Amino acid sequence: MTAPRELVRPYLAAFRSRFLQMLQYRVAVYAAFVTQCWWGGIKIMVLVAFYRSAVAASAPLSLAQAITYTWLAQGLLALLPWMGDPEVAQAVRTGAVAYDRLRPVNAYALWFARSAGWTAARALPRVALMLAFAGVALPIAGLGEWAWQPPAGLAAGLGFIASVLLALLLSTSLVMLLNIAAAAALNERGINTLAGPVVIVCSGNLLPLALMPDTWQTVLLVQPLAGVMDIPARIYFGQLGGAQMLCGLGLQCLWIVLLVTVGHAAMGRTMRRLDVQGG
Repeated sequence: MTAPRELVRPYLAAFRSRFLQMLQYRVAVYAAFVTQCWWGGIKIMVLVAFYRSAVAASAPLSLAQAITYTWLAQGLLALLPWMGDPEVAQAVRTGAVAYDRLRPVNAYALWFARSAGWTAARALPRVALMLAFAGVALPIAGLGEWAWQPPAGLAAGLGFIASVLLALLLSTSLVMLLNIAAAAALNERGINTLAGPVVIVCSGNLLPLALMPDTWQTVLLVQPLAGVMDIPARIYFGQLGGAQMLCGLGLQCLWIVLLVTVGHAAMGRTMRRLDVQGG
């Protein structure tokens, strides 16, 4: 019988190789960081203007929390599943996807590992730079009101880390659906164009979901994209603590299982009917 370690070795190698490959693009990371700082500043100016109005008196988030939410959203922007893996899209266009069909591994798990490495390598350095800028540099510069505030407590911080790790898996399972759709359509442009606006709004990246109408809150919280950004942020602020934190983490796990199950079935069907193009 093959040991479990041997079974997962190809997928760990795929994750590691893609992760290290993406870390080489340092100029792209710095450029994205500067851009995200710029947009983060603009969003915070809008929030400050909103919170100075009488309408914001009963807002579910304080101004400090809304600002921290913005920096979190900007730092974790690369975690959002708003486009498929470009390596998969290129393989579909060129016909190189045929090699993945012939490898003695599970094609879904292989693509999942690659996409997870691609996402993690883009998100990790950007969130580190954002934390250094918004959490350290801004207070030193006397802009503490605009700074990234610490978590509500130790439990909130640990829960946030666990939630972000689950968010990576959840995001990758959603990216896999985009990958499969691109393979079925032999082109990724259409599905990426449709996914972008939906992901940005429903994840809470554009506006914290807690600031949206009260009648929408239940639906917004249980839909899968909330687990990519909004649930980790609520845990960070302590809004989801104790049993509620466990429910939030459990909701993320539930969506991961459901989406992986659906994706795996769709992948098998797509691969059986795939028309390989290129040459």
